[in-house]
Amino acid sequence: MKKNILTALVCAAAVILTSCQALSSAVNAGANIASAAGMITGPMGDAIVSSSTALAGATQEITPEQEYYIGRAVGASILTTYSPYETPDITGYLNRICAVLTLNSPRPDIYRGYHVLVLNTSEINAFATSGGHIFVTRGLLECADSEDSLAAVLAHEVAHIQLQHSLKSIKTSRITNALAVTSVSVVGAATNTMELTAALDETVSDIVTTMVNNGYSKQQEYDADTYAAGLLEMSGYNPAALMRMLELLEVRQGSKNTGFGKTHPAPKDRITKAKAYTSAYPPVTGGQSLRQSRFETVMKGI
Repeated sequence: MKKNILTALVCAAAVILTSCQALSSAVNAGANIASAAGMITGPMGDAIVSSSTALAGATQEITPEQEYYIGRAVGASILTTYSPYETPDITGYLNRICAVLTLNSPRPDIYRGYHVLVLNTSEINAFATSGGHIFVTRGLLECADSEDSLAAVLAHEVAHIQLQHSLKSIKTSRITNALAVTSVSVVGAATNTMELTAALDETVSDIVTTMVNNGYSKQQEYDADTYAAGLLEMSGYNPAALMRMLELLEVRQGSKNTGFGKTHPAPKDRITKAKAYTSAYPPVTGGQSLRQSRFETVMKGI
């Protein structure tokens, strides 16, 4: 009976309190009082305290530093499957486009910045980690026909980062482990990236499975497209380039269920939605010839 009363009190506190930290403190205090009064055993009280502390830790906000280290571990995992495409001119070009997009974005500064790397595979795909690491395949770059279409690809990946889609793919049960591993003391000790990847094992697996195998939800992809159109407009690129790139991908990818086709909604579905929000932006014509000249000069080596 006494245990039932304690359970009822804990449940009532859960309904009344809005802060997980406040809930944890209330439950801990209640458990200590109940244990001291003999209502529950000492080990039972310890178990309640331990569980409530874990709950509070699992729901606390992930810091920019933790975002970066989780993202770095995910990036290391991706690079065990794909090798970099060593083309300094193209890599530098993509990073400059990315810099323009992010400097004009709602979140221009993240811990250690945004970085783009080309993956040496004919597969058509792109990934972005929470830490600002953007991976674009050689096959996807070969689909582009202008700097604006490249900017559309990068804007979509930046959108995933700024909307924190990869972090949202982590199962709730993994969050506590991720936060613990990426604490200052552990990160300081784990100077080797592979050690960090191993330590974050299941968390990294959740994110990589989402990005590379399953893809984000359709709604997250549509949200990233909408956000990307805004980034393009704010940066002086043509938002309509998003539709153009999707049309190019539809022609190139077709109905193949690999790479981009496996992890993203069908381009035709995205094009239909993109028409609605890109039409709200005025057409961008200024600087088109200069951007096209840059594109043709740099990308001829792809």
